[in-house]
Amino acid sequence: MAATRLIALHVNKGKSVAQCLRARTDYVQNPEKTDNGELVTAYECDPMTADQEFLLAKRQYEHITGRRQKRDVIAYQIRQSFKPGEVTLEEANAIGQELAKRFTKGKHAFIVATHTDRSHIHNHIVFNSTSLDCTRKFRDFHLSWLVLSKLSDMICLEYKLSVITPKPYRERTKYKYPERLSIRDQIRADIDAAMRQKPQSFQELVGLLEQAGYEYQEGKYPAIRGKDQKKFIRFKSLGEGYTQGDLALVFAGQREHQPRKPDKRTKQPARKMNLLIDIQQKMTAGKGKGYVCWAKVFNLKQMSKALLFLQENGIESLDQLNEKTAAIVQQTEELRDSIRADESRLAEIAVLRGHILNYVKTRDIYQAYKASGFSKGYFETHRQALTLHKAAKEAFNQRDLKKLPRIRDLNAEYAQLLERKKKNYAEYRQQKAQMQDWLMAQKIVSVMLDEKEQKETEIKRQEERKTPEHCQ
Repeated sequence: MAATRLIALHVNKGKSVAQCLRARTDYVQNPEKTDNGELVTAYECDPMTADQEFLLAKRQYEHITGRRQKRDVIAYQIRQSFKPGEVTLEEANAIGQELAKRFTKGKHAFIVATHTDRSHIHNHIVFNSTSLDCTRKFRDFHLSWLVLSKLSDMICLEYKLSVITPKPYRERTKYKYPERLSIRDQIRADIDAAMRQKPQSFQELVGLLEQAGYEYQEGKYPAIRGKDQKKFIRFKSLGEGYTQGDLALVFAGQREHQPRKPDKRTKQPARKMNLLIDIQQKMTAGKGKGYVCWAKVFNLKQMSKALLFLQENGIESLDQLNEKTAAIVQQTEELRDSIRADESRLAEIAVLRGHILNYVKTRDIYQAYKASGFSKGYFETHRQALTLHKAAKEAFNQRDLKKLPRIRDLNAEYAQLLERKKKNYAEYRQQKAQMQDWLMAQKIVSVMLDEKEQKETEIKRQEERKTPEHCQ
């Protein structure tokens, strides 16, 4: 049985292609994991110089084709794991070679390293993204991982090994996330557990809760706090059956303690108002008489809700409604713009803070580089650090910073902005919901006035038709 996976190896940030190839090949050939290198084999390359040969092929590719690599994929890795006790080390390595040769069709150099550092034997196969003739790149086609898996299963069957048989979709186990209890639900559950031990007084109950890790606070309003809680929770806020008075009645034998079920998340309340249905349009779309009757009733309900909403808010005229709606829209937009400005500044502080830290860490290296007369050899040795230093200086110049701000000040500003953003966002959600209600009411009133105007116009036309010409 073999589990197989295809992984694209990219150029790591701040490192060259040669460094990344060397790091990858060195890892898979780790002597501690490959029986001192005995379990490392190769195809069309030498394991000791595989990284250099891969790099040479890439340079020849650019020379032959005149094309530069667009993607940052430098190689591919195949991970192949076997069932414990089913295959020998030599067989595992041979299967890895066969898999790599068939999958790449023998057109790419590769190394196969069989690792023994886990409870199960597994292969690490690294093959060059550039072909042996240096004219093509490996194409990671759609569903290539599936082809690789099927090919691996086929080879395992040839070696008389078992393969993984996927379960039907309906038989697969689905992960269920555990239900999260609120703080008060957890406190109530712990009180229920303590009450099952039959305490005779409120003080004994408090003692049991303290043994469970709670902290009790005496006062006008007794409160309790758990290990991971920041604030004390008053008993009176726990609801019926858990207040000090209710518990006192239980201890006095006047009532029984009834555990309370955890509060379920309440659904979002339905919007007060919805847009009116265009009955004429629906009729032309082929809706029946039953739908028309329902739509008329629905529209009447929405109109009633809109009128009630206006009465509750003291709106007596159309101008007053428009002014109020415009003011709320403006307030909402201003609040939104404020949140966006804070988000922009937060992102700016995060970037600036990173540049300052990089600048401080690499300042000594840059001074040494400067003292060396900007030596190329020194630069290659400290390329990553010098690149970060240069990027930081460019960022400072772009911002026209004559003096760098202190990290402490930036952190304080960041915390202040983040707190303000959270507060404004909570207010923005409420404001936005309120704005939608006002816009909906404005829309409904507008439709109602249009319908009224149309009816008055139609009545006037009918009266004009009934009036004799000599009376006009």
